[in-house]
Amino acid sequence: MRYHNITKDDMLNGDGLRVVLWVSGCSHCCKECHNPVTWDPAGGLFFDDGAKQEIYDQLDKPYISGITFSGGDPLHAANRMDVRNFMMEIKDKYPDKTIWMYTGDCWENIMLDSIVKYIDVLVDGEFQADKKDNRLLWKGSRNQRVIDVQKTLAQGDIRTPLLHCGDYA
Repeated sequence: MRYHNITKDDMLNGDGLRVVLWVSGCSHCCKECHNPVTWDPAGGLFFDDGAKQEIYDQLDKPYISGITFSGGDPLHAANRMDVRNFMMEIKDKYPDKTIWMYTGDCWENIMLDSIVKYIDVLVDGEFQADKKDNRLLWKGSRNQRVIDVQKTLAQGDIRTPLLHCGDYA
């Protein structure tokens, strides 16, 4: 797996303060994507033990809520297994930290994938420029969904995390 950046103390890509891993590789190539530099799966840096430790150092901090996987697309073929294995390590080492994932794929295509048992919140769907809305919480376009994965798996239909009063779903 390759990555472009590790963002620390991020407040835009999930609830609370988070660390964000921006992976390389995306086949969706959405029009007006905010991060097209991450599309090339061969771009960026190799995700090595130093990068993993940088993330662990952030997750060790009690005020960090968890990690967000974004990109690129964490579910790109170049990333899927490494991301799943890393999520498994994180859940084992930090059971109280949340894992968020942004993907251009949709829930219906990945809900049976073994990776979903490690994800707390999934933001699914390709960014669609004609549905862009800057008032949306945690997503860029109205077609995307913010899914509470564990409640959705338990109840069988798509559940969303509770939003604060005045937030736009």
